Parts: sequence; structure tokens; C-alpha cells
Amino acid sequence: MFGKLFKKKEEVTVIALTAPVNGKTVALEDVPDPVFAQKMMGDGIAVEPADGEVVAPVDGKIVQVFPTKHAVGILAENGSEILIHIGLETVSLDGEGFISHVEEGDRVKQGDSLISFDLEVVGEKAKSTVTPMIVTNTDDMSEITIEGKDAVTAGKDELVVVKK
Repeated sequence: MFGKLFKKKEEVTVIALTAPVNGKTVALEDVPDPVFAQKMMGDGIAVEPADGEVVAPVDGKIVQVFPTKHAVGILAENGSEILIHIGLETVSLDGEGFISHVEEGDRVKQGDSLISFDLEVVGEKAKSTVTPMIVTNTDDMSEITIEGKDAVTAGKDELVVVKK
């Protein structure tokens, strides 16, 4: 009888993801890889990097650093799972040109350094340097809005707003 009265309401939380790298935005649909372009891993945006510094787009916890250091996963405070994938087909570089500044379990603040990479090495040896940022649990979120920006500054310019 009083179930609805005392039932805990699910909190609606909104977070904004800033650019993970300096550069120019690329619509996910324009990323030259069907896994990202067809949003098989989730919704988001990509950036063509101007340099090799990747920063945290949001406050959260590092839940995965790939052994090849080409990608990192962050759990945001609202439950969003964020994947930053540096370049395309970069797993084949086996870590060459990548330096991780974080480990699984670390807590990060928006703008904290995550990974440094050699833009020349990735540009020469990978399919592309374009860097997707994906909300991998898109289906668990109530709304994801992609901000229309061109040139972006890492850790400063908001690119994606995620509502749970």
C-alpha cells in the first residue's frame, strides 16, 4: 500500500564529457571503422588529435587500461562507462608509442593526464589517429547529446552530455 510512497526514486544525474584530446571533432558516423561508425560499442564522438596527450573527460574511476595502452575505460560518477580509444587498429602496435599515466582503480578528475602517445608513430603505423570517445553503456542512459563543436581543447570543451 505504501510501496510507492516510500520507494526510493531513481536519481537523474547529468554529466558532461569534455574533449579527451586537443584537435578537431569527427562525427562518430564518419569514423573509418564500422565498429565505431555504426555505434556497435555505443554512442559518442571522435577527435582527430592535434597532439599526443589524452586527459580524463570526466571525474571517475579507471576501470580498464588496455595492456597495449591504446585505450582506457572510465566509470563516471553517474554510472556512465566511457571508453577512449586512441587511433584505429592501434592494438597491433603492442604498446609502441604509448605511455599510461594511470592504472586500474585510480580515481581521476576531469583534465587529469591519462595516456601520452607519439602522434607520429600512431600516424605512420595505425589505420588512423582519430580517437573515439564512447559511452559503452548507452542503453542504460536516458539521453546522450552530442555537442556541435569543431576545434576543441582537451579537458575544457564539452562534447557529450549524458543523462541517466
